[in-house]
Amino acid sequence: MTTWNLTGMKHHVLICNGGSCMRKGGEEVTLAIREENASLELDGIVHTTRTRCNGRCQDACVVIVYPEGVWYNGMTPEKGREVVRRHLRDGEWLEEMITYRYEGRQGLVMPNPSAAPLGIAK
Repeated sequence: MTTWNLTGMKHHVLICNGGSCMRKGGEEVTLAIREENASLELDGIVHTTRTRCNGRCQDACVVIVYPEGVWYNGMTPEKGREVVRRHLRDGEWLEEMITYRYEGRQGLVMPNPSAAPLGIAK
C-alpha cells in the first residue's frame, strides 16, 4: 500500500465507487478526473480517493470536493474533467451540478432546495 505525502494538498476529491455509482460510470469518472488532474499538473495540490457508497445512490455518480464540502451529482467523465478544470484549477464551483455544499455553522445545505434530489423532502 502506498502512503502519499499529503503536505500542500489544497483539495481532496472523493469519487464514489459504490455499486450504484459504478453502474453509472464511476470507474470512467475516476479515470477521467485522475487523467485531467495529471494533464493539468495538479497532482501536487489535488489528491483523489476512491470511496465505497456515500449514501446518495440516486445522485450517482457522486464526487465530493473538500475542504469546500461540495457534493456533485450525476458525474460523467466529461463533467468530471470539467470539475477538475473549473473547480479545482480555477476555483469556480459548478453550481448546476451541486447537491450539497458546506456552509460553516449550518453544515451541509442544499443550494437550491426547490430542486431537491430524489428522496429529499422539499
